[in-house]
Amino acid sequence: MNEQELCKKRFIDLSRQANRKGIVLFSDFLNLNELNIYHQCENLLESRSETYGGIPCAERQMIAFLPDALYYEWEYPIAALKVVPAYPKFAEKIGHRDLLGSLMNLGVDRSKIGDILIGEDCSYILCEESMASYFMENLEKVRHTLVKLSVVSCEEITVHQKLAEKEGIITSNRLDSVIACVHKLSRSQSLELLRQEKVFVNGKNIQNPTYSCKKGDIVSVRGFGRFIYQSDYGATNKGRLKIKYQVYQN
Repeated sequence: MNEQELCKKRFIDLSRQANRKGIVLFSDFLNLNELNIYHQCENLLESRSETYGGIPCAERQMIAFLPDALYYEWEYPIAALKVVPAYPKFAEKIGHRDLLGSLMNLGVDRSKIGDILIGEDCSYILCEESMASYFMENLEKVRHTLVKLSVVSCEEITVHQKLAEKEGIITSNRLDSVIACVHKLSRSQSLELLRQEKVFVNGKNIQNPTYSCKKGDIVSVRGFGRFIYQSDYGATNKGRLKIKYQVYQN
């Protein structure tokens, strides 16, 4: 059984258990490939389900498998950790890769960690609740910077990934045309990215170039980043569409 089939089987098993036991069960944090597998097998699940990553528009998300006879309130087992330099005067600039690398060096699985948000003076780690105390006890340094961790609520997160407002001109709102515009590629290059299964819309892999982008669609292109398609707002003299979109900044 290949990795995709094993992933699908795990989701179906969790949904079956949730219904049979009458409790809410959760997956680990899923990457885009795993979220795509989930979307492909949603109709095979025996329970209701939904996804969330601790903050709106999180890229890494958990699935909650909800029994039909749900009779109690529940929450996602997601903790938010605030990371600040212990001695700000001597702190270096910490990037996403630096913080993730330090976490992985503690010997944890990537699936236990959600999105990581980097700010000017502090950063945030979204992780499984069961891992929060372990990270607080063991994460003492990122690169050469000593750090302190504290638990905060997800609602307290003040750092959000920056979005740059952009505009472009396209022939149509077909996905291949939009990708070519946003990432300054030729149409054939964007078609090749779709063929290579490197394009995800709202967590679902899309290979059809004629997919019409809709307002609010979050498009992830592996190797290029993410953007939000906002809208078209008129046409040029030659009949091409003017569009607005937001690009996630690193």
